[in-house]
Amino acid sequence: MAEITAKMVAQLRELTGLGMMECKKALVEADGDIKKAEEVMRIKSGNKASKLAGRTAAEGIIAAFISDDKKIGAVLEVNCETDFLAKDEGFIAFAKLAAQAVADANPADVEALAQVVVNGKTVEEIRKDAVAKLGENVTLRRFARFETAGQIAAYLHGNKIGVLLDIVGGDEQLAKQIAMHIAATKPKSLDASGVPADLIETERRVATERAKEAGKPEAMLEKIVEGTVQKYLKDVVLLSQSFVMDDKVTIEQLLKTNSATVNAFNLFVVGEGIEKAVVDYAAEVAAAAKI
Repeated sequence: MAEITAKMVAQLRELTGLGMMECKKALVEADGDIKKAEEVMRIKSGNKASKLAGRTAAEGIIAAFISDDKKIGAVLEVNCETDFLAKDEGFIAFAKLAAQAVADANPADVEALAQVVVNGKTVEEIRKDAVAKLGENVTLRRFARFETAGQIAAYLHGNKIGVLLDIVGGDEQLAKQIAMHIAATKPKSLDASGVPADLIETERRVATERAKEAGKPEAMLEKIVEGTVQKYLKDVVLLSQSFVMDDKVTIEQLLKTNSATVNAFNLFVVGEGIEKAVVDYAAEVAAAAKI
């Protein structure tokens, strides 16, 4: 059996873009023949995306794209399995490509985005190539796209929080400041009408029980609960929030002063709502060492 050297592994890795352990296994299977090992890996990598599809992808990044005229913009969450991969240049490049595809093609949903063609390949084909090269499950989770007569602004906080803002009036600085405010305060909606009814009902129920436990008179309950709900709405509605850079004014007042209006905003936080699997990395390393 041929000796598998580190140089051979590195050479095969450069040819295929796949992981070192996979390259080593392919070389062992091919008895040290690099060309044969490359062929083996290309055959096997075709099935790799489907094999990894069941693994939880709860890390990742938010990517954004805005057209040169700032009339069209998109924000997109792409997930992977580890925070380490989320910093990989290839992974980041794929996320940016997908965000621009959203802006350019205006797909209806993630499934439609997967079929958008970029440079002769569908986004899904590019994703599968990324899975084969990066060695982790990579998923397109969700996106938002705005098209406006005003201007689109985006703000990314460490690639983990992404805001897309549709604003009319004001200037670029105002748009950026409001996008940053949204990332910091995470409002539920633009105004009270957009707050989900179930969230309001939960606040009302909790406020009622707290008032009862505090021994408040039955006749005062309705007034107390309503006051609590209004305070909650003030905290979670963008227009009524105090501006983080000047808490003496609300966002609504700030907009009015600058003759501006927010049409819509979208906020994504990486992995929000995804249940993360507990991974025993020590066991994985030990298993790899036995190969």
